[in-house]
Amino acid sequence: MNVEDLLRDALREQAAEQPPAGTGFAEWVLALRRRRRNRRLASVAAATAAVVAVAVAVPLLDSGKDDVRPSGIVEQQGVSAHPDQSPPRDLIAAGNTALAAYYIPNTVKRSATEAVYERTYWLLDQKTDKYVKAPQWSVVAVAPGLKTAAVLEKGLPASRIGLLDLATREVKRWIDVDHGVAGLEFSHDGRKLVATTYSENPDLQVKPKGSDSFMGNQPSSRTGFYVFDVASGKGSWSEVKLGGGKSDPMGLDFINSRQDFALSRDGRYVWAGNPMGEIGKEFWDLTGASVPVPDNEKYLDWSVEALDSPSGRLVAGGFAGKKWHTSSYVVDSATGAKTEMRGQQLLAWVDDRTLVAWDIGKGAKESEYHQRLVLVTIGSDKEVPLSGFRKDNGTNPDNGSGRWEPVFAER
Repeated sequence: MNVEDLLRDALREQAAEQPPAGTGFAEWVLALRRRRRNRRLASVAAATAAVVAVAVAVPLLDSGKDDVRPSGIVEQQGVSAHPDQSPPRDLIAAGNTALAAYYIPNTVKRSATEAVYERTYWLLDQKTDKYVKAPQWSVVAVAPGLKTAAVLEKGLPASRIGLLDLATREVKRWIDVDHGVAGLEFSHDGRKLVATTYSENPDLQVKPKGSDSFMGNQPSSRTGFYVFDVASGKGSWSEVKLGGGKSDPMGLDFINSRQDFALSRDGRYVWAGNPMGEIGKEFWDLTGASVPVPDNEKYLDWSVEALDSPSGRLVAGGFAGKKWHTSSYVVDSATGAKTEMRGQQLLAWVDDRTLVAWDIGKGAKESEYHQRLVLVTIGSDKEVPLSGFRKDNGTNPDNGSGRWEPVFAER
């Protein structure tokens, strides 16, 4: 079965052959609304470890080598796929959600006990619909509409933020900062930019005595955040001290060395994950004052890329692996009710029932690290391949060699 057949079957099933769903499913079938979700730079080591721990216990899956893969672009119902490309060379998109960029990480050793996690980016050239290498940037966040990206130069934390015109590839404005910045994230409407500040490079890694592997340096050097108005470039900095927050009642200072901030969907709050906290996340107002988690955000999972759906009715959840070898939950944001769907890791919402995810092929040959981008739909067991498979680098999957990471945005 080729990609065109998969697309037709998936769309036909969505329209007429949906299997019975759990309680409340009717409320999830909403009018199509689009939004972007930039690739989050926060470390997900704890969550990834949990996924791997489950995944290695199930039969290993195949590489998909028997798929019928077109050599050119596949376009149907707003889907642009390249199942023969990994990393992608040409546009990957579904609906208004596009792969705006991707990066390949690499752990660069500085000494026997110290290394740094570095990213090399490729940005979408909208004139050619191809991805072009942009090695001068250490961090890239793409705004909705694919017109502007916020960028940081090499050598984190950075002393200025660039607003890059994606059409010309020129920085149209620099924003100087007094506190070093190492993380960037646009608001859902693209009008605000939150920049996470650190006193040291959060991507610095160390090898503890007696260990054979590098890990994030502790304690985290995170100091606070800026919130900027994108149009004017004006903003202010708020200090956020480690430990003692509402979700961290024991006052523990442990968060991931990189634990970036983001803006809530309505733009009223700034939030971040707290792996050691009681509820896994913390919220602040725009002045840096700690606030309770909003009711509609209580099931938000910082470690899952896709976060909440366009309407806010659903939240992308973690690994399930019950009905299928690799699957994930979506959660009702009001009730907490879970529904299992295809996809090993949910990455970005296309609409309120369709997402882009990582997943592995069918069979019994390849490992959980051998993933490709796929289009998955709530209530359907169909998957539409969007990219080729990432290389399986075994026990060190993040050390470059084709292990590219996507950056999604609304186009």
